[in-house]
Amino acid sequence: MSFVASIAVAVMAANVPLVAAQAAPIELPTRAVLPFALAQKIADAAIQKAKAIPAAGVIAIVDDAGEVILQIRMDNAFMRASSRLAPEKARSAVMFHRSTATLEAAVAGPRPALVTAPGFVMLKGGEPIVINGHLVGGIGVSVDTPDHDEDIAQAGLAAIK
Repeated sequence: MSFVASIAVAVMAANVPLVAAQAAPIELPTRAVLPFALAQKIADAAIQKAKAIPAAGVIAIVDDAGEVILQIRMDNAFMRASSRLAPEKARSAVMFHRSTATLEAAVAGPRPALVTAPGFVMLKGGEPIVINGHLVGGIGVSVDTPDHDEDIAQAGLAAIK
């Protein structure tokens, strides 16, 4: 038997692998996300409700980090401020994981100090988007009245219920 063959037999006999063991793959957590097509469906339903009222303004959809997925400024939008209010309402709803109407009521009632939370909008019209128990984003609406803001946001959510 040759020298190389002797080593090969000895290694196999010792049951020592000749190649490095494969490391187990790293398991990364997965999370639910709001796909653009679903964000568009929510926005379309909100637009239809706004047109039915009629109340033109801005509708924004954000992801679970509060980043804008899409924002629509309707023709004849009521206020210029709506372009800033709508995405901030959506972001506030995501960050607090509750309707901004609930936040507005808290500020007006038992939690006036909540208004000091920097960077959040405590006005009606923001709703969290929860699918299968997972917070995936938010919708924010700013049109002509707080009640219309809330109604339009809820109409958007109804499109995915």
